[in-house]
Amino acid sequence: MRVLVANANTTEAITEACVAAARRAAAPGTEILGATPAFGPRVISTRAENAIAAHALLSLLAEHAGKVDAVVLAVSHDTALDAARQLMPCPVVGMTEAACFAACLLGGKFAVLTLGTAVAPYEELVARHGLAGRCAAVAAISATAQEAIRDPEGAQAMLLEAIVELSRRADAVVLAGAALAGMDRVLQPRATVPLLDGIACAVKLAEMLVALGLPKPATGGYAAPSGREATGLSPALAALLKGG
Repeated sequence: MRVLVANANTTEAITEACVAAARRAAAPGTEILGATPAFGPRVISTRAENAIAAHALLSLLAEHAGKVDAVVLAVSHDTALDAARQLMPCPVVGMTEAACFAACLLGGKFAVLTLGTAVAPYEELVARHGLAGRCAAVAAISATAQEAIRDPEGAQAMLLEAIVELSRRADAVVLAGAALAGMDRVLQPRATVPLLDGIACAVKLAEMLVALGLPKPATGGYAAPSGREATGLSPALAALLKGG
Protein backbone atom coordinates (compact mmCIF):
# COMPACT_ATOMS: atom_id res chain seq x y z
CA MET A 1 0.00 0.00 0.00
CA ARG A 2 1.35 3.44 -0.97
CA VAL A 3 0.10 6.48 0.97
CA LEU A 4 0.97 9.99 -0.16
CA VAL A 5 1.44 12.53 2.64
CA ALA A 6 0.80 15.80 0.81
CA ASN A 7 1.74 19.03 2.53
CA ALA A 8 -0.07 22.16 1.34
CA ASN A 9 2.56 24.48 2.82
CA THR A 10 5.83 24.95 0.95
CA THR A 11 8.00 24.52 4.07
CA GLU A 12 9.99 21.32 3.60
CA ALA A 13 10.63 20.99 7.35
CA ILE A 14 6.88 20.58 7.89
CA THR A 15 6.70 17.92 5.18
CA GLU A 16 9.58 16.05 6.80
CA ALA A 17 7.93 16.16 10.24
CA CYS A 18 4.65 14.89 8.81
CA VAL A 19 6.33 12.08 6.88
CA ALA A 20 8.18 10.98 10.03
CA ALA A 21 4.93 10.93 12.03
CA ALA A 22 3.19 9.03 9.23
CA ARG A 23 5.90 6.38 9.09
CA ARG A 24 5.69 5.83 12.84
CA ALA A 25 1.93 5.29 12.57
CA ALA A 26 1.90 3.20 9.40
CA ALA A 27 1.42 -0.54 9.47
CA PRO A 28 4.14 -2.86 8.16
CA GLY A 29 3.90 -2.94 4.39
CA THR A 30 2.59 0.61 4.06
CA GLU A 31 4.94 2.84 2.09
CA ILE A 32 4.77 6.54 2.99
CA LEU A 33 5.63 9.10 0.31
CA GLY A 34 5.99 12.80 1.08
CA ALA A 35 5.33 15.70 -1.27
CA THR A 36 5.50 19.51 -1.09
CA PRO A 37 3.82 21.94 -3.52
CA ALA A 38 5.88 23.77 -6.12
CA PHE A 39 4.27 27.11 -5.25
CA GLY A 40 2.18 28.75 -2.56
CA PRO A 41 2.52 30.08 1.00
CA ARG A 42 5.35 28.96 3.22
CA VAL A 43 2.85 28.41 6.04
CA ILE A 44 -0.92 28.80 5.67
CA SER A 45 -2.22 31.29 8.22
CA THR A 46 -4.93 33.26 6.37
CA ARG A 47 -8.00 32.53 4.27
CA ALA A 48 -6.27 33.98 1.22
CA GLU A 49 -3.25 31.73 1.68
CA ASN A 50 -5.52 28.74 2.10
CA ALA A 51 -7.23 29.49 -1.22
CA ILE A 52 -3.88 29.82 -2.99
CA ALA A 53 -2.64 26.62 -1.37
CA ALA A 54 -5.72 24.74 -2.59
CA HIS A 55 -4.67 25.24 -6.21
CA ALA A 56 -1.08 24.26 -5.42
CA LEU A 57 -2.20 21.16 -3.55
CA LEU A 58 -4.56 19.98 -6.31
CA SER A 59 -1.77 20.39 -8.84
CA LEU A 60 0.51 18.33 -6.59
CA LEU A 61 -2.06 15.58 -6.12
CA ALA A 62 -2.75 15.39 -9.85
CA GLU A 63 0.88 14.40 -10.43
CA HIS A 64 0.31 11.35 -8.20
CA ALA A 65 -3.13 10.32 -9.45
CA GLY A 66 -3.19 6.60 -10.17
CA LYS A 67 0.23 6.10 -8.55
CA VAL A 68 -0.80 5.91 -4.87
CA ASP A 69 -3.49 4.01 -2.96
CA ALA A 70 -4.50 6.85 -0.63
CA VAL A 71 -3.73 10.46 0.19
CA VAL A 72 -3.29 12.13 3.57
CA LEU A 73 -3.61 15.92 3.49
CA ALA A 74 -0.80 17.12 5.76
CA VAL A 75 -2.34 20.51 6.44
CA SER A 76 -4.47 21.30 9.47
CA HIS A 77 -6.98 23.36 7.48
CA ASP A 78 -7.85 20.20 5.49
CA THR A 79 -7.18 22.38 2.46
CA ALA A 80 -9.05 21.42 -0.73
CA LEU A 81 -10.36 18.23 0.89
CA ASP A 82 -13.68 18.08 -0.96
CA ALA A 83 -12.11 18.92 -4.32
CA ALA A 84 -9.33 16.39 -3.77
CA ARG A 85 -11.88 13.69 -2.98
CA GLN A 86 -13.73 14.41 -6.18
CA LEU A 87 -10.62 14.55 -8.37
CA MET A 88 -8.50 11.70 -7.01
CA PRO A 89 -9.24 8.05 -7.86
CA CYS A 90 -8.25 6.95 -4.34
CA PRO A 91 -9.34 7.77 -0.76
CA VAL A 92 -8.31 11.21 0.54
CA VAL A 93 -8.23 11.91 4.30
CA GLY A 94 -7.72 15.28 5.99
CA MET A 95 -5.52 15.29 9.08
CA THR A 96 -7.80 17.44 11.25
CA GLU A 97 -10.88 15.64 10.00
CA ALA A 98 -9.32 12.30 10.97
CA ALA A 99 -8.24 13.43 14.42
CA CYS A 100 -11.64 14.97 15.23
CA PHE A 101 -13.54 11.84 14.22
CA ALA A 102 -11.09 9.66 16.16
CA ALA A 103 -11.54 11.90 19.20
CA CYS A 104 -15.28 11.25 19.07
CA LEU A 105 -14.55 7.57 19.73
CA LEU A 106 -12.72 8.38 22.95
CA GLY A 107 -15.29 10.45 24.81
CA GLY A 108 -18.22 12.80 24.62
CA LYS A 109 -16.45 16.09 23.89
CA PHE A 110 -13.14 16.97 22.28
CA ALA A 111 -11.16 20.19 21.96
CA VAL A 112 -8.97 21.50 19.16
CA LEU A 113 -5.66 23.19 19.97
CA THR A 114 -3.70 24.96 17.27
CA LEU A 115 -0.99 27.57 16.64
CA GLY A 116 -1.37 31.31 16.11
CA THR A 117 -4.35 33.43 17.03
CA ALA A 118 -7.01 32.66 14.41
CA VAL A 119 -9.40 30.10 15.85
CA ALA A 120 -12.43 30.97 13.71
CA PRO A 121 -11.26 28.96 10.66
CA TYR A 122 -10.94 25.86 12.85
CA GLU A 123 -14.36 26.41 14.41
CA GLU A 124 -15.75 26.60 10.88
CA LEU A 125 -13.80 23.49 9.85
CA VAL A 126 -15.19 21.48 12.77
CA ALA A 127 -18.69 22.64 11.81
CA ARG A 128 -18.15 21.64 8.16
CA HIS A 129 -17.25 18.16 9.36
CA GLY A 130 -20.55 18.07 11.26
CA LEU A 131 -18.92 17.94 14.68
CA ALA A 132 -19.70 21.33 16.22
CA GLY A 133 -21.91 19.67 18.81
CA ARG A 134 -19.06 17.39 19.93
CA CYS A 135 -16.43 20.15 20.14
CA ALA A 136 -16.04 21.69 23.59
CA ALA A 137 -13.61 24.40 22.51
CA VAL A 138 -11.14 25.58 19.90
CA ALA A 139 -8.06 27.29 21.30
CA ALA A 140 -4.67 28.47 20.11
CA ILE A 141 -1.30 29.23 21.62
CA SER A 142 0.43 32.43 20.56
CA ALA A 143 3.40 30.71 18.90
CA THR A 144 3.36 30.51 15.11
CA ALA A 145 4.27 27.41 13.12
CA GLN A 146 7.67 28.90 12.33
CA GLU A 147 8.29 29.61 16.01
CA ALA A 148 7.23 26.09 16.98
CA ILE A 149 9.74 24.67 14.51
CA ARG A 150 12.54 26.95 15.78
CA ASP A 151 11.75 26.51 19.49
CA PRO A 152 9.85 23.24 20.02
CA GLU A 153 10.44 23.24 23.79
CA GLY A 154 8.92 26.70 24.13
CA ALA A 155 5.90 25.63 22.08
CA GLN A 156 5.53 22.47 24.16
CA ALA A 157 5.34 24.50 27.37
CA MET A 158 2.58 26.68 25.93
CA LEU A 159 0.72 23.67 24.58
CA LEU A 160 0.82 21.89 27.92
CA GLU A 161 -0.59 24.93 29.70
CA ALA A 162 -3.44 25.09 27.19
CA ILE A 163 -4.06 21.32 27.41
CA VAL A 164 -4.48 21.55 31.18
CA GLU A 165 -7.18 24.20 30.70
CA LEU A 166 -8.92 22.32 27.87
CA SER A 167 -8.92 19.04 29.80
CA ARG A 168 -11.39 20.60 32.23
CA ARG A 169 -13.95 20.68 29.43
CA ALA A 170 -12.90 17.99 26.94
CA ASP A 171 -12.22 14.26 27.03
CA ALA A 172 -9.54 14.47 24.31
CA VAL A 173 -7.52 17.20 22.59
CA VAL A 174 -6.74 17.36 18.88
CA LEU A 175 -3.36 18.95 18.12
CA ALA A 176 -4.23 20.80 14.93
CA GLY A 177 -1.19 21.88 12.97
CA ALA A 178 1.11 20.16 10.52
CA ALA A 179 4.00 21.80 12.37
CA LEU A 180 2.84 19.88 15.48
CA ALA A 181 3.18 16.47 13.82
CA GLY A 182 4.63 14.03 16.33
CA MET A 183 4.27 16.46 19.24
CA ASP A 184 1.68 14.19 20.86
CA ARG A 185 4.36 11.62 21.71
CA VAL A 186 6.33 14.22 23.68
CA LEU A 187 3.34 15.75 25.46
CA GLN A 188 1.16 12.70 26.17
CA PRO A 189 3.05 11.51 29.28
CA ARG A 190 2.35 14.91 30.88
CA ALA A 191 -1.30 15.18 29.78
CA THR A 192 -4.37 13.78 31.58
CA VAL A 193 -6.48 13.30 28.43
CA PRO A 194 -5.66 11.64 25.09
CA LEU A 195 -3.82 13.84 22.58
CA LEU A 196 -4.54 13.15 18.93
CA ASP A 197 -2.03 13.71 16.16
CA GLY A 198 -3.79 14.38 12.85
CA ILE A 199 -1.18 12.69 10.70
CA ALA A 200 -1.21 9.46 12.71
CA CYS A 201 -5.01 9.35 12.73
CA ALA A 202 -5.23 10.09 9.01
CA VAL A 203 -2.73 7.37 8.11
CA LYS A 204 -4.66 4.74 10.06
CA LEU A 205 -7.98 5.80 8.52
CA ALA A 206 -6.42 5.82 5.05
CA GLU A 207 -5.15 2.27 5.59
CA MET A 208 -8.63 1.21 6.69
CA LEU A 209 -10.30 2.72 3.62
CA VAL A 210 -7.83 1.04 1.27
CA ALA A 211 -8.31 -2.30 3.04
CA LEU A 212 -12.10 -2.03 2.71
CA GLY A 213 -11.73 -1.69 -1.05
CA LEU A 214 -14.78 0.54 -1.44
CA PRO A 215 -15.42 2.01 -4.91
CA LYS A 216 -15.31 5.70 -5.69
CA PRO A 217 -18.81 7.20 -6.13
CA ALA A 218 -19.87 7.09 -9.78
CA THR A 219 -22.71 9.55 -9.25
CA GLY A 220 -23.38 12.58 -7.06
CA GLY A 221 -21.19 15.42 -5.91
CA TYR A 222 -18.02 13.36 -5.48
CA ALA A 223 -18.08 11.55 -8.81
CA ALA A 224 -15.00 12.29 -10.88
CA PRO A 225 -15.41 15.30 -13.19
CA SER A 226 -15.57 14.69 -16.92
CA GLY A 227 -15.33 16.95 -19.94
CA ARG A 228 -14.38 20.08 -17.99
CA GLU A 229 -12.22 22.58 -19.88
CA ALA A 230 -9.69 24.91 -18.25
CA THR A 231 -6.74 27.11 -19.18
CA GLY A 232 -3.46 27.77 -17.41
CA LEU A 233 -3.50 24.65 -15.27
CA SER A 234 -0.78 22.04 -15.05
CA PRO A 235 -1.25 19.29 -17.65
CA ALA A 236 -1.93 16.69 -14.93
CA LEU A 237 -4.60 18.79 -13.22
CA ALA A 238 -6.24 19.70 -16.53
CA ALA A 239 -6.34 16.01 -17.43
CA LEU A 240 -8.13 15.12 -14.18
CA LEU A 241 -10.76 17.79 -14.84
CA LYS A 242 -11.27 16.54 -18.35
CA GLY A 243 -11.55 12.96 -17.16
CA GLY A 244 -12.54 10.14 -19.44
